[in-house]
Amino acid sequence: MRWIRDQKRVLVTDTTFRDAHQSLLATRVRTYDLVRIAEATGKLAAGLFSLEMWGGATFDVAMRFLKECPWERLEKLRAKIPNILFQMLLRGANAVGYANYPDNVIRAFVKEAARAGIDVFRIFDSLNWVDNMRVAIEAVREEGKVAEAAICYTGDIHDPSRPKYSLQYYVELAKELEKAGAHILAIKDMAGLLKPYAAYDLIRALKDAVDLPIHLHTHDTSGNGMATLLKAIEAGVDIVDCATSALSGLTSQPSLNALVYALQRHERDTGLDPDALQKLDHYWEDVRKYYKGFESGLLAPSAEVYRHEMPGGQYSNLQQQAKAVGLDDRWDEVKEMYAVVNRMFGDIVKVTPSSKVVGDMALFMVQNNLTEEDVYEKGHALSFPDSVVQFFQGYLGQPPGGFPPKLQEIVLKGREPITCRPGELLEPVDFDALRLEVESKVGRTVTNRELLSYVLYPQVFLDYAQHVQTYGDVSVLDTPTFFYGLRPGEEIAVEIERGKTLIIKLLSVGELQQGGLRTVYFELNGQPREILIRDESAHVATEERPKADPANPLEIGATMPGKVIKVLVEAGDRVRKGEHLLVTEAMKMETTIQAPCEAVVEEILVREGDSVQTGDLLLRLGKKA
Repeated sequence: MRWIRDQKRVLVTDTTFRDAHQSLLATRVRTYDLVRIAEATGKLAAGLFSLEMWGGATFDVAMRFLKECPWERLEKLRAKIPNILFQMLLRGANAVGYANYPDNVIRAFVKEAARAGIDVFRIFDSLNWVDNMRVAIEAVREEGKVAEAAICYTGDIHDPSRPKYSLQYYVELAKELEKAGAHILAIKDMAGLLKPYAAYDLIRALKDAVDLPIHLHTHDTSGNGMATLLKAIEAGVDIVDCATSALSGLTSQPSLNALVYALQRHERDTGLDPDALQKLDHYWEDVRKYYKGFESGLLAPSAEVYRHEMPGGQYSNLQQQAKAVGLDDRWDEVKEMYAVVNRMFGDIVKVTPSSKVVGDMALFMVQNNLTEEDVYEKGHALSFPDSVVQFFQGYLGQPPGGFPPKLQEIVLKGREPITCRPGELLEPVDFDALRLEVESKVGRTVTNRELLSYVLYPQVFLDYAQHVQTYGDVSVLDTPTFFYGLRPGEEIAVEIERGKTLIIKLLSVGELQQGGLRTVYFELNGQPREILIRDESAHVATEERPKADPANPLEIGATMPGKVIKVLVEAGDRVRKGEHLLVTEAMKMETTIQAPCEAVVEEILVREGDSVQTGDLLLRLGKKA
């Protein structure tokens, strides 16, 4: 990597292709829009160091919300852009998921991602625990790809009141990553907390400490992003991350176009053509309008990020989660609680999946009107989100300084925490046996890539596979049609494969029928058709569920609005204190409801798949005879 380190000009990674970047709800940009600008990007921005393609959210959201295959997206873009390095974000032992996976899963995923087109793997751990990164670093090196090991930045190296994350802490971490085999050292400033003068001091110290190129990733939430990049460049940083101007700023990256102009005729000029980049930006100016409904709502820079420390990639996502569970009018409380939870947890590094743990706990506390004192006083009777329980069990790894002992005891309720690397305890996945299991569920053969998708996101993949079986490949639809549908009289052309185009015209939509159904009348290549569909937006009368009595511990109520995904007991079962009763989910946040005491299950009032609201009675317990 000496050619990177020794050259004078600043190299730039464009993050636009990963998620355009964080200004839109957790990477909802569709393959349709990316592929249309891909070839032009390869030609007009050929001087970029890399294009960032994947992160955990990108992989998940492609299947969960866009109903697209993330592997196919990567291959389509690789075919259009053969001349620029493709980069991805790899969560170490978490791959692109939210939990730790067996070592053979990490190796298999890296191998397949490399085959699909990824050249540079930015590897990080959500707690900066290097032990969780070693397997991924080794796997990338074995595939002959670039292992870019990342330090996640949090705190403030200039703040004496937060000595945990001092300059020396980051220097020692960098040395450890160099010894682990990193080709490039990344600074992953996921919340935009790295202030300009701190960036200068940090880069200078790291340059003196390690013999690696240094790559800086930051967010512009506070408005200080560009100043941070310029001070880092002054200090000698080798590569920086930016986003095309139309998708930059706020919770996204600083503007690529602005940086190119800022460094023109400077000794560290990027060498990129600003006029060529502007042509690409005009495209994204138009496309961004399609995604207006997924914006974070942040209209100006917010230095408040230095208080709550919420990562840019989480801000819009957590805001949507808050809306989904009825907390949209309490967003300021959620942000404040996020900071409180971080303090309760011992001031941890916050990036997926550790940031999700903090976010889940913040939503849980606001939803249930809990204070920090309430958690310590009533914690023995609370069913904490599963992510919080797993965090304190050590299944994400060990945070700097360890876990707060008292809170860990309250959350675990007698469970034994682990202190070793979680991957050491996980049995390797038997891919041959798993293939048979998955094929029996989807009713067809599955590829190695589909199998990996299932390992990482089992239910998300199954839902996606069912959607494809029912509706076909919806990625061929233009974006306005996919998100908003057609208006009566509107006609579109859909190319389902080269040389085969369908002309679809919506004629009318029938009246609402019993059960929330409507008849849709349309033309397909001039031939009249009709289909009966369910109107998901229709307000159909539903049965009102009884509410649990909060004063009665034997009436078990829902702690969050969402869906029942597992019922683990039957009426008549005897259960012990802490035994799992059922599992609910609210926007990717799972909560396992536990028995508050020894009891008998008297009545179960919900089934798997039922939607519930906060306080709905899920089941009744009776005192054990």
